[in-house]
Amino acid sequence: MTKPTWDPAQYLRHAGHRARPFADLLARIPEPPGGRPRIADLGCGPGNVTALLADRWPAARITGYDNSTEMLDKAHVDHEGPTAGGGRLDFAHADVRTWTPEEPYDLIVSNATLQWVPGHADRFADWIAALRPGGTLAFQVPDNIDAPLHALMRDLAAGPRWRTRLGGVLRRTDSVPAPAAYLDRLTRLGCAADIWQTTYFHVLTGEDPVLDWVKGTGLRPALTALADDPEARDQFLAEYRDLLRTAYPGEPYGTVLPFRRLFAVAVKEE
Repeated sequence: MTKPTWDPAQYLRHAGHRARPFADLLARIPEPPGGRPRIADLGCGPGNVTALLADRWPAARITGYDNSTEMLDKAHVDHEGPTAGGGRLDFAHADVRTWTPEEPYDLIVSNATLQWVPGHADRFADWIAALRPGGTLAFQVPDNIDAPLHALMRDLAAGPRWRTRLGGVLRRTDSVPAPAAYLDRLTRLGCAADIWQTTYFHVLTGEDPVLDWVKGTGLRPALTALADDPEARDQFLAEYRDLLRTAYPGEPYGTVLPFRRLFAVAVKEE
């Protein structure tokens, strides 16, 4: 899989729909054991959902970590600084594949990031070891790699026209383990784990809105791989757009994008 180059402006075009799963995850996270909790947000992106943590725990010291300079620049400008309850919201560069906590945390959270990290479940042991007793590891990931959105992209990239440029570029079909696998892993690591799935039916508007959505996320590796050839990039986008128009037909009220996500809240034993 190619490491994607991120575009904060494109990502934030659907900020409301993208933030809703994090709000749903946040509602299920128990209160941290400390009065001024230490919180890490892994894969914070432009920081818009990290700021929701500060709304929930205004006295907390929160650090959002990401490996995209573009996303961190946006987060620094828009969200960094002291919070209303005397806490602090900061952002720092880190790679989730290798990030190891250097201090105890009350909450480690991740929103729509771990699907980009092969073997991410192997990192859970280090993260949970860094949680204080009663602390929480919580995350949500897209769980729709079998949806037309991704299947059509993979099939097109693997076709004779594109396989040389895009073979092995896109996210793998096994990038998100089954819910039972997460439950087993987290429970064996000494946590009380709550795992669930939700399918959102997003109503998108505008011209080719599903293409516009995926240009901010799942399509980024292909766009990155074709960045040095604008003509080829535009041709690939045109072919993919036509496939999406058939798979996700528009209605008078908009275009419906079903989107399944997987959630996990794992509380470390006291």
